[in-house]
Parts: sequence; structure tokens; C-alpha cells
Amino acid sequence: MSIIIKNLTVTFKNKVTAIDHGNLEIPRGVFGLLGENGAGKTTLMRVLTTLITPDEGEITLDGIPYREENYPRIQSKIGYLPQEIDLYPGLTLQECMEYMGTLSGLTKKVSRERTDYYLEKTGLAGQRKKKMRQLSGGMKRRAGLVQALLNEPEFLIVDEPTTGLDPEERIRIRNLLVDFSENRTVLFSTHVVEDLAASCSRLAVMQKGRFLYAGSMGELLEKVQGHVWLCKVADEKRARELEQQYHVSSKQLGEGGVQLKIISEEQPQISCIPCEGTLEDAYIYITGKKKS
Repeated sequence: MSIIIKNLTVTFKNKVTAIDHGNLEIPRGVFGLLGENGAGKTTLMRVLTTLITPDEGEITLDGIPYREENYPRIQSKIGYLPQEIDLYPGLTLQECMEYMGTLSGLTKKVSRERTDYYLEKTGLAGQRKKKMRQLSGGMKRRAGLVQALLNEPEFLIVDEPTTGLDPEERIRIRNLLVDFSENRTVLFSTHVVEDLAASCSRLAVMQKGRFLYAGSMGELLEKVQGHVWLCKVADEKRARELEQQYHVSSKQLGEGGVQLKIISEEQPQISCIPCEGTLEDAYIYITGKKKS
């Protein structure tokens, strides 16, 4: 299962171009989609789920062209967790998920079995008798993921699946997505770098409707090597001065001064040493958010 995107362009009525001649291949496994809010990630996902028809370009899913006559076949292969989801507030969690399963074409027996399985996997089994309106925001987020998984799609698209979750829940969901991706494709969209670092080996970076990078995590990390520096200054005043000159990705107060991590094309004009860059550093570097 792979998704191939060629020359994709989406322009809204206000003449804002949400995706600008994008080219991308999404392979099997967990594939990360990284970018700030407004980068075009949600528009891309809505195109891939057939909710939006692009102005230009071609898309194929497992060799099936995105054409209106093929939409039912494509939709049957897709599971989708959008950013905002509101599921039948008057039903219990168990009732809601079983009902969503039957809407996906599952038998009642299979819907019940998969509901039980995925409620357990997402840590929601103890909440099954609660009404949907009684669930916390994080619980509703996990319930939304369950509904996306019920038909065990070949292509799972998840938009910010860990929003509102505590650290333990985030880890649980990331691990579930990795396990689910065996022999399937999962598009994991987020602006949280840590989530992708822990769950995928390939990703794309979007900014203002364009793909700035698509490839392996390792190759992205290589781009920032030689551009990350550690320095220590005596006080907060000097640290603030450096923040005006350079992009400072981290700042730590300690005995004897302030330690800064600086991302810069050239070695800063201050006593410093090179250091290994992280995925977050690489993202900042290629999106052009450095100050020198």
C-alpha cells in the first residue's frame, strides 16, 4: 500500500493556496507529516479522504486513481481521525463505538469484538459505560481513534492524535499506531516533533502549502549537523541579547550562568562548541526559523 501524489494544488475561494504543486509518496508503515498550524496538513488529509477535490494534480492509492467513480472503493480503504470530532453525546462509549462499526459495514458481532479490543488498547475499557458527553477531551480523542480503527483500514489518517493526552497516554497511542502499521500505511500528522521521533522513520515537512522535505528521519537529521552550537553566558541579560541575534532552541539556567543551544548557519560570534542536533533542531533549521 502506497499513496502517490503528483503536482497537487488546492486553492480556496479566498485565493489562499493551501497546497502548492505538492509531490509526495507515502509508503507502508508510519509516515509523519510535520508542520505548524496553517502549513496545509489538514487540507492534504481532507483531500486524501476525498472530502476536498483538488484544483490540480493526480493521486493514486494502491494504484487506484482519485476519481469520483473510484471514491467508494477508496473510502472503504481509509480510516480517518480529524482534529475535531463529535460522536453521539447521548450514547455510551461502548454503544457509540459499536454503532460506528456497523455504519462501517461490520456485523454486530465483529463490531462488538473490535470495540472491546480497541477500547482495551487505548486504555478506555474502564470508561465503556460512560456517556460520550461525560468523557474528557483526551478520552474523546482516544475514542475518535477507536472509531477510525474499527474497520481496520489499509490507510489510516490521524490528525493530531495525541492532543490533550498525558505522557503515558501519548506513549500508548504512539505504540498502538506503530503496531497497527504492520502491512498498512499510517499518516501521522502533528506539530509535535517528539511524537514523530518516537514513532516513524520517514516523514514530510510542510510549510505554507509546500513540502520542504520528504525522506528519512536520518537524512533530515544530517541536514542540521554542523549548525547546532552550545554556549554558556554569564547572565540572563547576555542570553537575551543572543536571542535577538540567533535562534535559541533551548535555554537552561544553572550554576555559573545560562546555557544556550543555538541554531545557526555559521558558528556564532561567541565562545561555543558544536553539538548533535535533534529532530526539533532539524525542523527549525529547514523551515528557515533561524535568525542567521
